[in-house]
Amino acid sequence: MTPDTHTEPVPTTPTAPPAVAQPEASSSGAAPNGVGHADADAGPGRIELTPKAVEMARKALVKRGTPEAALRVGVRGGGCSGASYVIEFADKIRGRDLVFEFDGVKVVTDPKSLVYLRGSVLDYEVKLMQHGFKFINPNERASCGCGTSFGI
Repeated sequence: MTPDTHTEPVPTTPTAPPAVAQPEASSSGAAPNGVGHADADAGPGRIELTPKAVEMARKALVKRGTPEAALRVGVRGGGCSGASYVIEFADKIRGRDLVFEFDGVKVVTDPKSLVYLRGSVLDYEVKLMQHGFKFINPNERASCGCGTSFGI
């Protein structure tokens, strides 16, 4: 565990995406498609959030007492299908992080994870028995029933 990331998990669940929120320039004046990384270009080279995901990420950050923090998304090896999605709170932005901002909510990822997440949409779903964030990833070639493990 790194000292700059709180590893408290954020709930996830599967769903089909509604409309996608448009990224905006960050408060640092950086482009909406990432900071300091030439490969984080517009379109399929970025991560998108639905309006519901933006709303729920903001609520989670406020409830945690750190509305200025970011949501870190990424990919780690492991899980039943070979890789697992990661969603954590990020109190600090690391040097190589790519920063996306949606209606004031910062989402960060590392360049290696972006390779697997390019073109993905992060949604938030509420069902009778569960609720949480869900990745809709066009790069997935296999997944398992848990909703957090996938293969490329």
